[in-house]
Amino acid sequence: MNLKDLTKEYDKLQKKYGAKELDSIYNGGCDSNPDICFVFMNPTGRNIASSKNWKGLKSPWIGTKNIWDLFVELDLLDKEIYSTIKSKKGSEWTEEFAERVYEDVKKHKYFITNLGKCTQVDARELPDSVYKEYLHLLKQEFNIIHPKVIILFGNQVSSIVLDEKISVSQVRKKCFVKDMNGTKYKFYSVYYPVGNGRFNIDKSIEDIKWIIENELAIYTC
Repeated sequence: MNLKDLTKEYDKLQKKYGAKELDSIYNGGCDSNPDICFVFMNPTGRNIASSKNWKGLKSPWIGTKNIWDLFVELDLLDKEIYSTIKSKKGSEWTEEFAERVYEDVKKHKYFITNLGKCTQVDARELPDSVYKEYLHLLKQEFNIIHPKVIILFGNQVSSIVLDEKISVSQVRKKCFVKDMNGTKYKFYSVYYPVGNGRFNIDKSIEDIKWIIENELAIYTC
């Protein structure tokens, strides 16, 4: 089993839960023992890779700007790449530029994914039942890439993945160790940093910096 094998399952669920005119968005970045796996909610049509005419990477946040503010503040994105992202309109991203961005993500040893891969036309709220349809596939992603630390964004994603009611404000910098298909992983829940959660981005940055300093230091000593 590899990541490509999972795309067929994601595509089936896109037909069931996503916009029929859009493609599923998968994942991207360092897919072999990354330092961090970042788990977001689900993609929207703002990601231009969801267009059926797009033949390049089907990875999160392609053609968007705000999320890259988070990664550059974490020193997980080269400033030159970031500057180019901020200067481009979403429609100006090319398949080649998307590859360039994700090569930079890979270089910084992290992996970006969503719990739900079903692309919606907008940022509409999805019920827990839809996300739970993807949970077994996300667990397989973890077992394929073997991340050192997994960061879950927001209350809904955290509650579903950790299988307990989570309020991010109550569990900041708290490590959860959970078994996923026979392998134990370290999880942290942080504030969602974009969209309606944009006003919490500073808290997200603070907590992720703490996680990097306290969890990943053991791998670099």
